[in-house]
Amino acid sequence: MRSRTGRVLMAAAAASAALVMSGCSSQEAAPKVAGGDGSGKSKPQDDNAVRRAWVTCMHGQGRNEVQQDKDGTIFTPATATGGDADVAAYEAAAKVCDEKVPGIHQAKAKINQKFVDEARAWVACGRKNGYSELPDPDPKTGVLLIPRLKFDAAKWDAIQPACSKLPAPGYSIGE
Repeated sequence: MRSRTGRVLMAAAAASAALVMSGCSSQEAAPKVAGGDGSGKSKPQDDNAVRRAWVTCMHGQGRNEVQQDKDGTIFTPATATGGDADVAAYEAAAKVCDEKVPGIHQAKAKINQKFVDEARAWVACGRKNGYSELPDPDPKTGVLLIPRLKFDAAKWDAIQPACSKLPAPGYSIGE
């Protein structure tokens, strides 16, 4: 005679096995992902098409400040923000579009590396031309985070003529 606990465990094991077997033999189609039609015959979308779809989605979310240049780079022009509420609204829209355009994660990783490389070149130029205290850019985004107490406006202005031929990095002068 088996105990009640033994019968419960056996029933649970049988139910688990049934679920596993039915899940593996399901006739449902695999979920659709960006870059294919599921047949194995289509080619994935190029990164520029993925970025274009993401920008279009952001516009649909009311974030018309998000733009794409002729090289396919996504950017938001530097402007005064509406504060924390605007940042939260942007992040909410980006989350929606990240889900609607799943290929954007790979495209962003490639473009972020481009921003990091460009920012490093700009910082090297700035250091070479008299602003040796410039910090390294963020290794993930390429953004310069300059502490307010270490920011030197005169040196910043002085390096602009020499470094203006390079793409300028995003920057934040903070606390």
